[in-house]
Amino acid sequence: MLVKTYGSAVSGINAFTVTIEVNVSQGIKFFIVGLPDNAVKESQQRMESALNVNGWRWPGRKIVINMAPADIRKEGSAYDLPLAIGIMAASEQIRPDNLHRYLIMGELSLDGSIMAVKGVLPMAIKAKEEGFEGCIFPMCNAREAAIVKGIKIFGASTLNDVATFLETGSGLDEVTVDTDEEFERGLGLNDFDFSEVKGQESVKRALEIAAAGSHNIILIGAPGSGKSMMAKRLPSILPPLTLDEALETTKIHSVAGKIQGGASLITRRPFRSPHHTISDVALVGGGSFPQPGEISLAHNGVLFLDELPEFKRTVLEVMRQPLEDRTISISRARLTTDYPASFMLVASMNPCPCGYFNHPERKCVCSPGMVQKYLGRISGPLLDRIDLHIEVVPVPFNKLAEAPPAESSAAIRKRVMAAREIQTLRYRDETGIHCNAQMTSRMLSKYASPDESGRRILKLAMERLGLSARAYDRILKVSRTIADLEGSERITSAHISEAIQYRSLDRDTWGN
Repeated sequence: MLVKTYGSAVSGINAFTVTIEVNVSQGIKFFIVGLPDNAVKESQQRMESALNVNGWRWPGRKIVINMAPADIRKEGSAYDLPLAIGIMAASEQIRPDNLHRYLIMGELSLDGSIMAVKGVLPMAIKAKEEGFEGCIFPMCNAREAAIVKGIKIFGASTLNDVATFLETGSGLDEVTVDTDEEFERGLGLNDFDFSEVKGQESVKRALEIAAAGSHNIILIGAPGSGKSMMAKRLPSILPPLTLDEALETTKIHSVAGKIQGGASLITRRPFRSPHHTISDVALVGGGSFPQPGEISLAHNGVLFLDELPEFKRTVLEVMRQPLEDRTISISRARLTTDYPASFMLVASMNPCPCGYFNHPERKCVCSPGMVQKYLGRISGPLLDRIDLHIEVVPVPFNKLAEAPPAESSAAIRKRVMAAREIQTLRYRDETGIHCNAQMTSRMLSKYASPDESGRRILKLAMERLGLSARAYDRILKVSRTIADLEGSERITSAHISEAIQYRSLDRDTWGN
């Protein structure tokens, strides 16, 4: 008997439906075709054990399974459940009448329990688009998929539960999530707050500018000066995720399998902080079975690279294109996969190998030229793509002890959101542009043109500091953000001057 069940496969962060055709006929042997990988081929042993343990019969006949479209590789153990259900229906142990109504995915253990799989959110979105009545997923993934409105999501714990449900319509409960309520509940929750940071007002100002325009920033300072502490608090002053951003972020984390069991919608901006031993593939994504990398997991959030010069040069260089294009294309012989990568880069570093160059109290013991050599681990093109270079000076003990309570993240966030609203209105007619950091060179003359005095100051800085054309663009973008924070339509010389001072690491001015 020939029956069809329906599963799903993920490519990039989108899914496509896989039709699983199962034919049980006279003969012997088990065949599975349609470019299955080893994990799919090994499903025979898992399915046979699960069926026998739960009182079902493994057909002692010829079983042929085709997974269409047959020219796309099928990967992973998530097809166990639809394959097993197809075999049970084709061998007339359950009725096939309801199979066309549901998309089914899940990994089987030997005792028939159903284990978690990756990517159920894009699968549910695709199932809704293709008109399925519902989806049957592992119970621990059900809330993640249930944020998709307009389709029924059923969470299953065992193979028997699924078989009973398909036969009788009972045995599985529909899992529902109020997406709006879930989204509202998660807004405003932050583990860190700028009120805990004493002193460092100039650095807080720079971080506020970075948050207001979504600019990349690097913090340079001695060990213990508070670089990591302040970087971890940056998400607390960023505007809250919109519902569309939350769904897109959740989709990426779903594909990567990073959503904890029982969780549903990601409502806080991601903060990713990979160790400096990370490989270039782990950072940008890819691998034998392409997966999102850290830059995609930081989409709509912050990527924090602590001790930037300690990262391998090849790792840092692969970020240059994503920083500009805000997307990453993973190309392999058989496929090309695109992942979104619109993130804020926040980096930190010591000023020199010993860590005390320019320190107000401790003496730097590095030999001449070592500061420039240390900085040379970061390429000029990468530094050009970082809008703000901020020197962090340690706070003296008396200021730590006597400092009054600092401004809260909530107060800073209000100013940031006001500046972002100005930018949203300004770029409402520009496709894909939402904040100042995303402006193209063509748009600078229209939206970020300084007044005459500002233009003179910028020309003088370009000549004296030897700035590149990309640094020129970055200064104008940062100036535009500073003006937005002040509610100024025009970019003045004061805005230009403040933006120029945030270029500390330009080659001609640092380490000499």
